[in-house]
Amino acid sequence: MKEKPSFEQDLASIHKLMERSVKFISLSGLSGILSGLYALIGAAAAYYLIQYPDSFFEYRLYPVYDITTLWQLLAIGLFVLLASLGTGLWLSARKAKREGVRVWDATSRRLLIDLMIPLATGGIFVLISAWQGNVGTIAAACLIFYGLALVNASSYLFDEVRSLGYAEIVLGLIALGVPGYSLLFWSIGFGVLHIVYGAAMHRKYDR
Repeated sequence: MKEKPSFEQDLASIHKLMERSVKFISLSGLSGILSGLYALIGAAAAYYLIQYPDSFFEYRLYPVYDITTLWQLLAIGLFVLLASLGTGLWLSARKAKREGVRVWDATSRRLLIDLMIPLATGGIFVLISAWQGNVGTIAAACLIFYGLALVNASSYLFDEVRSLGYAEIVLGLIALGVPGYSLLFWSIGFGVLHIVYGAAMHRKYDR
């Protein structure tokens, strides 16, 4: 009777070791929640910059072409990105230390490469679009390329991340069709969805 529990524990230990070897398990759900909050703060700043006092939910008929405003919007987006990355790295390092694993190993290196290919491509696309004045697709492109990055790197992450990636892609395609709601869809994709998925991952994996 004592052998079965021991056998099951051995299998569980082997499974956990195999999972650690192929997945970046140090990702913290709390980082998703905070990233979502940063995005909502950024969206609020963008709203007061380009749309206030009109309703946040009102369809914008005219894109932003003023170069100063465009660079201010890009600066807001860069702030959200850097704050999210910094928080994610800090929380991942803290979780890795608590669980006794390394945050930087072969898996995290492969994860970074798979993430950065779509993200870097999307970043270049956004900068070229802004430079050429094709600003109506920027918010949609951010969502689409970010979703592609999540799906591309999802084999090294939790399954929920792949679902989040698909949701970001779908939301970006919808935003592409109705560019007047770009800020709203950007807020939902980077703000609300991050908070929802981060809360789900925090409840499932961080306890």
